[in-house]
Amino acid sequence: MNSLLDQVILGNPIQNYFILAIILLFVSMIKRYLSRGLATLLYREVRRWAPEIGEHEFSHLLLVPLEYFFLLITFMLTVDHLNFPPELDVQVYNGFTVKSVLHTIMELALTVSIIWIVLRVIDFVSLMISKSADRSHDVTDNQFIVFFRDFFKAIVFIFGAIAFIRILFGAVLVNKIIAGLGIGAAALALAAKESIENLICSFIIFFDKPFRVGDAVKVDAFQGTVEKIGLRSTRVRTLEKTFVTVPNKKMVDSVLDNLSLRTHQRAVMRLEISGDTPADSIMKVLEDIRQVLISNEKVQEGFVLNLNEFTKDTYVIQLIYLTQVIEGVQYNSLRNQINLAIIGILDRRGVKLSSTKVEIHEK
Repeated sequence: MNSLLDQVILGNPIQNYFILAIILLFVSMIKRYLSRGLATLLYREVRRWAPEIGEHEFSHLLLVPLEYFFLLITFMLTVDHLNFPPELDVQVYNGFTVKSVLHTIMELALTVSIIWIVLRVIDFVSLMISKSADRSHDVTDNQFIVFFRDFFKAIVFIFGAIAFIRILFGAVLVNKIIAGLGIGAAALALAAKESIENLICSFIIFFDKPFRVGDAVKVDAFQGTVEKIGLRSTRVRTLEKTFVTVPNKKMVDSVLDNLSLRTHQRAVMRLEISGDTPADSIMKVLEDIRQVLISNEKVQEGFVLNLNEFTKDTYVIQLIYLTQVIEGVQYNSLRNQINLAIIGILDRRGVKLSSTKVEIHEK
């Protein structure tokens, strides 16, 4: 038995391969428990800052990346104790050997594992801040969370790309790229001018707060509700239920009307009555309409109601009033209520609306 285990295959005794297989099998069996144990220890530390987050949520974010990391580290440490087979140490392309290619693949896999864990940590921090924001009931906090989560993830991807370049092409190329940034910074800034402007405008939006997620806004030719504010653009759901993507620069530079910040809704009515209506009837109609507005608690004081103008065929009554009812359905319901009351007044007073008459004269 010992002679069989001592036989050398590809530069290593069979015993070493057997030990490697046992270690990997053992770690594969316990990696879930190792990851869960580490996640539990980390959760006990962070629970003081985020008591609302359950252990299941925390473990769900980190469990799989930690399992992959433990298995990969175990494989790399055990394989490192094996002798690389001389038979496989051959050149495959442009000076690269099989050994160097495998080493590069291992480094790339480890880098991916670390990036994966960092991204999940960012997600957890975002979740932790989001739970705190829910207690304050401030929509602005949730805006910041989504924005900076994407921002830090973008930074992680940039550093990950630099690490990949360093692994694949060496540190010399990375140094050249960094040195060349000074020369190419102007060209890069010119090429990415709009993207940089939109990024800067996104910070302006978050700190100046002209609008928030959920606000109804009107910009140029469209009107809708803000659903998301990103690094480059703002997504707006229009009244037609289309999804419009607007560059942040346009949202900052254009004249923006935040409809959600208005304190009152303004209603204007132009009532044209027949020109043969007696003055006494007009006075009674005005008084009745005034009483309807005064008795309605949703109508603000200081409304305008008068006989605004008249022609040979028409008397024009102007009605302008303000209400704190902002929401569309309730506002339309209020207008419907007042309009029906005015129609009832006209019927009761025997006042007719003016109509266009076509007269035909025969010669």
